[in-house]
Amino acid sequence: MDEIRVESWRELNDALADGSWDERLGRHRSRFAYRGSSDARRGLRTSLMRLGGDYPAVERNLLRNFRKYAVPHAGRPDSPWNWLSLAQHHGAPTRLLDWSYSPMIAAHFATADADRTDRDAVVWAVNFVEAHGHLPPTLRKLLDAEGSEIVTVEILDEASDGLEAFDALADDPFVAFFEPPSFDERILGQWALFAVMSDPTVSLDAWLDEHRDVTARRVVIPAELKWEVRDHLDMAGINERTLFPGLDGLSRWLARYYAAREAERRDAGDPAAM
Repeated sequence: MDEIRVESWRELNDALADGSWDERLGRHRSRFAYRGSSDARRGLRTSLMRLGGDYPAVERNLLRNFRKYAVPHAGRPDSPWNWLSLAQHHGAPTRLLDWSYSPMIAAHFATADADRTDRDAVVWAVNFVEAHGHLPPTLRKLLDAEGSEIVTVEILDEASDGLEAFDALADDPFVAFFEPPSFDERILGQWALFAVMSDPTVSLDAWLDEHRDVTARRVVIPAELKWEVRDHLDMAGINERTLFPGLDGLSRWLARYYAAREAERRDAGDPAAM
């Protein structure tokens, strides 16, 4: 997988826009999904993987209990894929990974953590159209019939009635990028996508390493560039206040926006910055 280390805001923009030109349309129409992380050392491990132990064995029980106890708060979503999306959206451990159509929103998540400004960040970019070239025939046929380049919950429902059936669609692992249901304004505002692997033990970065025909890259944002990137994103209105509508997002934006820089915190004797 290609890795690009940028040294300026302009280089970051160029790296994130690379490959977005559509010659057929004569317009910039990206076929990439983007994901930001505040720590470039992190791979594309799911929250389910991070549970450790025999995590594949607990996946079914975890989702069953989420459905059981979430009903008073969420009603009864009419699809196992809606349930899975809702669990991911609210922070339950799942095999899904959050992505966005927007490279700038991914850059936000790479630079929003004020406690990690001393670490290099990363924005992942994956061509989901090329990744979907490896979909099993059942999904590929449904996608082509829709005339779409992105999978939907409806396509997943028609192809399988849940994760077990989804996993059984092909012998070799594959990944599907799909649009989650619009549960709330946060999903809409973040231009959200989810990626789901057909094998919960296979990380997406490992899969990409084995499928070199899928264009993917890591754009590394050096720690010393984070504050500049962060300031440009704030000026563009890409921040917690706009991406997390409501008082919680407003409060998170204020706490981060007015936070002192790392050096200033060290000079003030803040133990968290030592």
